[in-house]
Amino acid sequence: MASAERSLPDPARLFIALWPGPEVGHALLAWSRRWPGAAAAHPVPVQRLHLTLHFLGDVPRDRLPGLMAAIAVPFTPFVLSLGRAALWPGGIAVLEPERVPAPLARLHAAIGERLQRLSLPTEARPFLPHVTLARRAGTAATLPSGPPVRWPVRGFVLVESHRPPHTGYRIVQRYR
Repeated sequence: MASAERSLPDPARLFIALWPGPEVGHALLAWSRRWPGAAAAHPVPVQRLHLTLHFLGDVPRDRLPGLMAAIAVPFTPFVLSLGRAALWPGGIAVLEPERVPAPLARLHAAIGERLQRLSLPTEARPFLPHVTLARRAGTAATLPSGPPVRWPVRGFVLVESHRPPHTGYRIVQRYR
């Protein structure tokens, strides 16, 4: 067969995120269980909880080495306090920060600049940091309350999202 007829490898479906450790992950999971109608909701499993910085979508695998090098931006550890529960359209239950810490805003912007230099997509909408806790959470008007989840952020990750039938996430690279 001609080389043009060979199928190219599937692109990698990628995003860049903050990834909580087990303690923060379980604290976030506890918030999702307090949601009114939590029994009917579809909570995000603890191993999939994250805060997306940039969603890239499909990226050719041969671009991964350049991408991995480009997003190695300077990083300053910070604490993220998530304490504002919100119900987004479509029944998506999220936990948001009361305010966006300056180091988080700088990190998002720095990575965005690097992605633009690589001609990779960046979101046109304003950055709304959040952790999705559950889907199909209903239309409950009463949102859970409780102490904020304090998340000591010590780095970020590049993640591949696998397509069905092998759904799940794989951390491609950690940045500290």
